[in-house]
Amino acid sequence: MAQSRKRGAGAGASRPAARSESKKPAGKAAPRAAAASVEIVEEEKGLGIDDGIIILTTIMLFVAFIMVDYHRGTTYGEGMIFKDKYEAPK
Repeated sequence: MAQSRKRGAGAGASRPAARSESKKPAGKAAPRAAAASVEIVEEEKGLGIDDGIIILTTIMLFVAFIMVDYHRGTTYGEGMIFKDKYEAPK
């Protein structure tokens, strides 16, 4: 079984302080891996697919509202835009 060292204020005084410097020779720098290249891609400016979906959905909802209002106006004489298009049978 290994002996444990005493941990106290005096225990660290016998060892030298750890250096933050590297123990490698300063003459050569470590070569970096050339295979880890990063390609930077810029985004195109303008509307993307997300913006197109939002615009198309808004237009389709507006057209559906107009069609329902037209049907209610011509059939029942109700609606906001086409209520004057109703013709009662003579």
